[in-house]
Amino acid sequence: MKLLIVLVTCLVMAPSLAAVDLKVLQLPIRSDGPKSIDPVKGSTVYDNEAVCQVYETLLQYKYLARPPALEPLLLSGMPELAADGLTYRFQLKKGGRFHDDPCFPGGQGRELAPADVFYSWKRMADNGNLPKSWWLFEDTIAGFDEYRDAQNQAAAGGGKFDYGAPVKGFRALNDREFEVELKRPVQRFLWILAMFQTAIVPREAVEKYGPRFGRHPVGTGPFTLKEEDWVPGKSLVVNRNPHYHECFYPKEHMPEDEEFGFHLPAGARLPIADRIEYTFFVQDQPMWLQFQAGKLGYIQVPAEYFSQAFNKRTRKLLPALKKEGIAGHAVPLLDFIFRGFNMEDPLLGGYTPEKKSLRQAICLALDWEEQNDSFYNGINIIYDGPVPPGLEGHPRDGKGPVSYRGPDLERARQFLAKAGYPEGKGLPVIDYYSSLEANGKEQAEMLTRQLVKIGVRINARLSDFSTLIEAITKKKALFFSFAWSSDYPDGENNLALFYGPNESPGSNHFNYKNPEYDLLYKKIQTMPPSEERTRLYEKMRDMVIEDAPFAGSMARTRFYLVNPWLKNFKPTEDFSNWSKYLDVDDSKRKR
Repeated sequence: MKLLIVLVTCLVMAPSLAAVDLKVLQLPIRSDGPKSIDPVKGSTVYDNEAVCQVYETLLQYKYLARPPALEPLLLSGMPELAADGLTYRFQLKKGGRFHDDPCFPGGQGRELAPADVFYSWKRMADNGNLPKSWWLFEDTIAGFDEYRDAQNQAAAGGGKFDYGAPVKGFRALNDREFEVELKRPVQRFLWILAMFQTAIVPREAVEKYGPRFGRHPVGTGPFTLKEEDWVPGKSLVVNRNPHYHECFYPKEHMPEDEEFGFHLPAGARLPIADRIEYTFFVQDQPMWLQFQAGKLGYIQVPAEYFSQAFNKRTRKLLPALKKEGIAGHAVPLLDFIFRGFNMEDPLLGGYTPEKKSLRQAICLALDWEEQNDSFYNGINIIYDGPVPPGLEGHPRDGKGPVSYRGPDLERARQFLAKAGYPEGKGLPVIDYYSSLEANGKEQAEMLTRQLVKIGVRINARLSDFSTLIEAITKKKALFFSFAWSSDYPDGENNLALFYGPNESPGSNHFNYKNPEYDLLYKKIQTMPPSEERTRLYEKMRDMVIEDAPFAGSMARTRFYLVNPWLKNFKPTEDFSNWSKYLDVDDSKRKR
């Protein structure tokens, strides 16, 4: 771990809007944007980018710290763990209040209370909300699973889901303090308190707006959003929350931050910007052109434009861009790029030797090196298993599991024959679901060409990302593709993708179910870091590689360009609430 530098700086209060011109940021979201800004309905990075502007969690990641570290956000300090190792005590900070909104008496937002935390988390248990991330709380908090089962059963029988019913593990001590009792010492618990799905919402807004609540957010966040300022599929505009609780730009920074001046605003009151104007980009070319024109603060460099920004050999920023004041950053991702199979599908699913052989044959036919060279400039790391580089459970020292990584066409044909489809004879055309965004069409064409070499034919069904995710969560996609970015820096998060009870619409989009694997997963949840836990991670990794519910894997390094007028932007994809730290220098915009 690198040492953080601590600066001693006087606090700089945010100027009033009347005293200065508005600071307006123009930023991209590289998709068609969210479909809802209700935290419990979100699951993608694009949902996260929108939700984090208006809602907040109890904890957050330290903005400038690398590797990732947690700190309080809506709390006055970090949670305290009792001697029993199960009970956490929390204290809400003073001044945390919901946005002004007609759902409150007089239209004025009220102070946050422990009941809001319990209510928000109970919404994750209500099947009527179609929550996508119950797996975060499952088998974690004392009495919570029982509460969920009882209330959903009552609602299914014509009754009502009772948000007022008690949960053994939720205890309010006063108007600011509360306790949460765990069933067992779950290691990831604090990490999930920084995930946007656990953000705090007010009951008044949910009940007033009903189905509209996903378009009418009322949070505690640094920015507010009006319904008319969100054009689905196109754009979204948020404005400074004038009553935002006291938060300040960090005084701690990494030594390398000084090159970019990330340390200079230490102590500044947040948020710094007055307005953020987001544009959604389904295709990369318009985004690239907007950045070149100076109309976007930053850009994730599309692979096809990489050589126009960086030297392909050294991966250094080109001198011409550096001369313009543009900054370049390389961000290694906790990334799992894969092709997934629906294990409940009659053709591609199943656990018999023949069913496994079909999936293994497909794995062996894929050429990840070609995909890496063609679409990622050869920059990605190709690896076996679901755990990305940098986390325990990733193959170490080149000693990995038995691999089904291709291309090995001769072996692929042998497995295809073992599956009962020699040379592909008798095998139906397989529907393949992927995103139309970026170079999805070209990647599907490459996949088609690689698989036909062994006699496997696919029908590419391309759509926008939100439609793709909907098909996967509803178990309609039998063969599909996207990438998973780790929610927190622990291989357990990636192994959770194959835990049976997390099946769709949860994070187990493969609908993989292996009783032995599930028992091991429950065991590692409670284990602190150790060699024994790492060995179990590796055992579980090898189990899913052998059963082949996916083909993969690859991890990206994302390259960013930042225009000179955008200040304080230290790119990261570990969290998404960093917009409040950003500033703008309009004198450096292109005229």
